Amino acid sequence: MHVHVLQHVPFEGLGSIEAWLSHRGARVTYTRFFEPAKLPALTDINFIIALGGPMSVNDEEQLPWLREEKRFVAEAVASNKAVLGICLGAQLIASALGSRVYPGSEKEIGWFPVFAEPALSNTFVFPASTEVFHWHGETFDLPAGAVHLASSAACRNQAFQIGARVIGLQFHLETTPKSAEAIINNCANELLPQQRYIQTEPALRAVPVANYAGINMLMTNVLEYLVRDGG
Repeated sequence: MHVHVLQHVPFEGLGSIEAWLSHRGARVTYTRFFEPAKLPALTDINFIIALGGPMSVNDEEQLPWLREEKRFVAEAVASNKAVLGICLGAQLIASALGSRVYPGSEKEIGWFPVFAEPALSNTFVFPASTEVFHWHGETFDLPAGAVHLASSAACRNQAFQIGARVIGLQFHLETTPKSAEAIINNCANELLPQQRYIQTEPALRAVPVANYAGINMLMTNVLEYLVRDGG
């Protein structure tokens, strides 16, 4: 299995996905947009993972590589590749398919529950309620034909699925204690006081390891679902 990773900043990496890929014996390649980068041909790629980042998908003037990345993502979806978008990655899928991405009514940073939408028999099914790690200020309209999978009190569109092989997650299931530390160290300026859905730095650092183990297991379930046909 050839997996291509779209990475936007050095401090938002694969997290727990790295161990899953190693266990699978996957060949992993990267486009790192914080370095001189070139997107590959889709021909021999089975699975694309678009990671998070602090930029907006609307920043095309400042970050012109976003235009080419969206084209690449749209082509991957049209080609029936397995695609997983995480946070910014989910917003990229939405934007690439013509949906609007815009500031949410609330920033959501920290550990808050997401709630499963009524399940369809042919989609991934989330637990009825599960506490997950968030770090985002923007949201998106669902792309045409997408199935709504999960929501939260702060943000309606938390997860969606397109067809059998594309899932967008506004939240982070791949986060480990190490990767949480990295994003806190690089984005602590976003931890504004007295916001309903922004936890404090001490609260974020006090989260027990068991929380990470729980979301990482759910991340594995999502990954296995996307490659269940051997793709």
